[in-house]
Amino acid sequence: MKKTLLGVATVVATSTLLLAGCSAGGSGSSSSSSSSSGGNVKAVSKRACVILPDTESSPRWENGDRPALNKALTDAGFTADIQNAHNSTTQYATIAAAQLSKGCGVMLLVDLNGAGAQVLTKAHAQGVPVIAYDRPIAGADYYVSFDNTKVGNLEGQMIVDGLKAEKKDPKTAKVVCMSGDPTDGNAAFFLKGATDTMSAAGIKCAFSPKGTWDATKSGTEFAQAYTALKGNIDAVWTANDANNAAVITVLDKYKKVVPTSGQDASIPGLQNILLGKQTGTVYKPYQLEAGQASQVAIDLLKGQKPSAPTTQDGVPAFLETPINTTASGVEKVVQDGNATAAAICTGNVAAACAKYGVK
Repeated sequence: MKKTLLGVATVVATSTLLLAGCSAGGSGSSSSSSSSSGGNVKAVSKRACVILPDTESSPRWENGDRPALNKALTDAGFTADIQNAHNSTTQYATIAAAQLSKGCGVMLLVDLNGAGAQVLTKAHAQGVPVIAYDRPIAGADYYVSFDNTKVGNLEGQMIVDGLKAEKKDPKTAKVVCMSGDPTDGNAAFFLKGATDTMSAAGIKCAFSPKGTWDATKSGTEFAQAYTALKGNIDAVWTANDANNAAVITVLDKYKKVVPTSGQDASIPGLQNILLGKQTGTVYKPYQLEAGQASQVAIDLLKGQKPSAPTTQDGVPAFLETPINTTASGVEKVVQDGNATAAAICTGNVAAACAKYGVK
């Protein structure tokens, strides 16, 4: 297994920067007066309260974000109370109530089907600032994520490029559009970015299910789309790797291969890319997001006002840059420590790993 570039160097470097109270490029610098700063900054506790959404939508929450956030916050001398709602809005509310009863200097929330908004109201009532992490929450003091419209743009371009490689006219191509859960604010950004890019090339969605982050349900939705279109499908825009794996299972059943998209650089997604079943994935190194969110949280715990470089729907925002990754870029994900060749290069994927230098 390779030494990590982001997994070790970035996290360690991030922690060092956090302790020094500064951020690379100045994006997380503190300021006592900024029009793009949040309003609730009085830290009444040395505890950072974090709620993660689940373990199903992505392995990153427990395997990546939890340890990275915990290390950065504790290295800076604060207590990190990190809980996972396990895809239950009821459990989400219960966790938040318990955390707030113990006292939080800041809350870092990954929204789950709107549960984050209710917790935000209760946190603000106690004077606790809220960082919306990865997924937007209206009224949050700060939003830390990737540029999710750009994520959609990159996914849409995968479909445009895939059709071009197949020598198919985008204006007449039958494209199924598989969105994420409509209750997730990011899903709307992904969809907008993808449709903007695809529309510019003349692509229209021939079938658009409601959308979900449940891979099993996504597979069912795509099976229905496949039946409705009688298998006349030229490409599938899918919002993430997990859902796209379910789409590919249906396509495999009919021995059909078409351009498809995804994000998260998951093991199944990377394998499908190497096998030629998925055009690409949007790689979002969680270390960048976790490092920036930790910086903002630490500044708030110190009673400072971080100055954000931009806004998202009126919320001061720090938006990291996503990376388009095709077969030739899989090794970069391994080098960064966000996947291992041992996990990727199994069975019939081994030959493709050798071809693209994944080791």
